Amino acid sequence: MTTEFFAKIRSGCAAVSERARWVRIDADAIESLAAEMAGGPPPPQINPAHHYVGEPDATVAFILCLDAINFGSGYFPYLVKRPGLSGYFTVATSLKELWEDSGALDAKQLASLSGADCARIIGQDFSVPEVAELMGLFARALNDMGRFLSDRFGGDATDLVGSANGSAGRLAELLAEMPLYRDISRYEGLEVPFFKRAQLTSADLAAVFEGEGYGKFHDLDQLTIFADNLVPHVLRRLGVLVYAPDLANRIDAEQSLEAGSAEEVEIRAAAVHAVERCVALLREAGEDATSQQLDYALWTRGQSPEMKAYPRHRARSTFY
Repeated sequence: MTTEFFAKIRSGCAAVSERARWVRIDADAIESLAAEMAGGPPPPQINPAHHYVGEPDATVAFILCLDAINFGSGYFPYLVKRPGLSGYFTVATSLKELWEDSGALDAKQLASLSGADCARIIGQDFSVPEVAELMGLFARALNDMGRFLSDRFGGDATDLVGSANGSAGRLAELLAEMPLYRDISRYEGLEVPFFKRAQLTSADLAAVFEGEGYGKFHDLDQLTIFADNLVPHVLRRLGVLVYAPDLANRIDAEQSLEAGSAEEVEIRAAAVHAVERCVALLREAGEDATSQQLDYALWTRGQSPEMKAYPRHRARSTFY
């Protein structure tokens, strides 16, 4: 079943890329990217400056909670960010400090959080409408997580991870039972799953536990990239993704896209499929490459001033 889970993501994204009108994949640029990645991209890592790393139970709970609210990039221009940090790292650091100061939030606490509580935790002005909307969505996601843990796993985050029996695919399937994890788009009659955050959780657990214990998954190599708005942006800047002029102009003018629109789905799907093609080239050359590794390398590159100097696509979505 879990093999089918990943296969549907890959086949859906490939089908969109074949039909795409707004986004094209440049084959020559994929070859250049593969050559650049030869020798293996760096292994994914968790930065303890911004992520909680402590007792195993609390660390698992931190990763689950962080990934539950690892979305909202379309709202990030309205957030008050910590000096030198992106929206994601602002959220992650705030949650880390809460864990260090007060301990891990338990399932009952998660289920009762309000949007105002989330604004206080992350240091945001709840009177700003866009911020209030995002904090309300964060509260909904954490409420869902709290109830899911209480109803299915006795309130224990480690039981949720353990129930996946070492399968990243199974963990993603479990998480996708919660509404805000059901990252599936429609495109010309096709059902196109991405499951960005549902897949990301096993990768983050593997990184923080260095592939052991709660971070040991036998099918981690089956993960696709975690389709957001940063990796496609990096691929665009590298020439791998080529946008139609109208779409490129709208993004460059920092106009938001509608989540689930044809353009937005094509961007995410093309990013997934382009990296799959790059991984295939690397493997043909004898490299032991995975999509997850390339995602980490590209996402890290996206943190550079060189990449941040240009606008990326924004969409108000609960998926990224």
